[in-house]
Amino acid sequence: MQIFSFSPFGYEGALVSVEVDLRRGIPAIDIVGLADGAVKESRERMRSAIRNSGLDFPPERVLISLSPADLRKEGAGFDLAIALAVLYAQAKSNEDKQLSLFNEDILVMGELELNGRLRSVKGVYAAVSTAAMGGIQFCIVPYANGEEARQVQGIKVFAAENLKEAFAALHSTELFTLSSKNSSINNKETVNINGVDFPSLEGQADICDIKGQDFLIRGMQVAAAGGHNLLTYGPPGCGKTLALQRFPTLLPLLTSEEARTVTRIYSIAGLLQNNNAIMRKVPFRQPHQTASIEGICGGGIHCTPGEISLAHNGVLFLDEGAEFKTSVLQMLRVPLESGAITLSRAGRSTTYPADFQLIIATNPCPCGYYGSENKICLCSGRAVEQYWRKFSGPLLDRMDIRIKAQDSPCESAESTRNTSQLREKIANAISIQRKRQGKKNVKLNPQEIIKWCICDKEAKEMLDNASVDYDFSPRAVSSCLKVARTIADMECKEIIDVSSIKEAISLRKNGTGINSGIEFI
Repeated sequence: MQIFSFSPFGYEGALVSVEVDLRRGIPAIDIVGLADGAVKESRERMRSAIRNSGLDFPPERVLISLSPADLRKEGAGFDLAIALAVLYAQAKSNEDKQLSLFNEDILVMGELELNGRLRSVKGVYAAVSTAAMGGIQFCIVPYANGEEARQVQGIKVFAAENLKEAFAALHSTELFTLSSKNSSINNKETVNINGVDFPSLEGQADICDIKGQDFLIRGMQVAAAGGHNLLTYGPPGCGKTLALQRFPTLLPLLTSEEARTVTRIYSIAGLLQNNNAIMRKVPFRQPHQTASIEGICGGGIHCTPGEISLAHNGVLFLDEGAEFKTSVLQMLRVPLESGAITLSRAGRSTTYPADFQLIIATNPCPCGYYGSENKICLCSGRAVEQYWRKFSGPLLDRMDIRIKAQDSPCESAESTRNTSQLREKIANAISIQRKRQGKKNVKLNPQEIIKWCICDKEAKEMLDNASVDYDFSPRAVSSCLKVARTIADMECKEIIDVSSIKEAISLRKNGTGINSGIEFI
């Protein structure tokens, strides 16, 4: 039997082999293998936990080797693995016949208290996933992390409350349980619409509460259906933030493949709720305007995930977007295209997934009332221009949908559409996209656009003239075509017609089709 633990670093991490040698000499504990302070301190926690659990600590000199030797070992998650390796080595030296029955490699994670009880640790799902890929079929984790570990299919898990239980598990493989096939799916909180699973709306705010912002709601519906980036601007108090905060209610649950990746990221960050469930709901991240580049893209000593990775397969919402640092906004451009971000620290690098949908809400000027019908703007033309320059042309060009929120929203019959009604057409589009290309329309590459975005004659002529009529860049033309594909999918149309192209252009040209006065977006 070989005991393994897990060294978290970035998205990947690495399995660490824990070996123990008992030798003659003055009783002492030595740890080799580039261990940090927390790992070295495990010597004292492990010794006290073994004795306080009623177990015998070896009277010999103990050498603990953590390999690979050139990989830095960090964190308190090695405590349990080291303790079990010491107890196993002592049992072998005493020729314990019962332990010879367990000859499988095993992953062990957990932090020890001095009384022998186990504390939960972060990164268990990531560790068990890595172990499964390495052919390891057994793992011992703290009781609080048991359900988290069981989300990985094919792994037999024993969730221990203390060191004594964990050591007893080494005597028999019968104590390990295999997760059920449907352990990660809770059908009680889902609603199926046209074959697409959505989270239940029970206890959620309904979009019908947003009055007078019909075009914004329509833009949100199209953005949710195709995964398109969205920018909305308008004066303070018009309801743009309130509307966009309800955007997650329009999104379906993650697929099994998407959920595994998201759960791994949140496990590494220690953000899994209750440490016992795979993530099914789409992530929705709303960082504060004071966020740094490291906070958004990730980094630090351990290369922890940033907001764009925590928003993977989900949404990154920048409220008051113009108040973010220019460097932070410009950093988003590459991940928006590549869907990943590579972080390098001290000779090591890791690549986090960062395939997120960007939605931004902002004021039209520093005072917020530029173009307002009822309020006077106190900003100079130069101040307004500098305010919008923070976004830069390349970033704005990647915003597929731009909508001017109504200045003085009023009641209208159309605005009473509820979330359930909006979901129906979203489900149509998502179902069609999954069957046709297996991904969202926003991710179509140029070859796939030619293949799947087929227009009728009139729609093609309008799109061909868009670069001249509307001063669209090639990326903008491609973006309009993908948005039109989404609109057509919502109506279950195979061919993109002229009405879909017109709406796609309208959604990009200041929303309402009325000149808002901000020509440069």
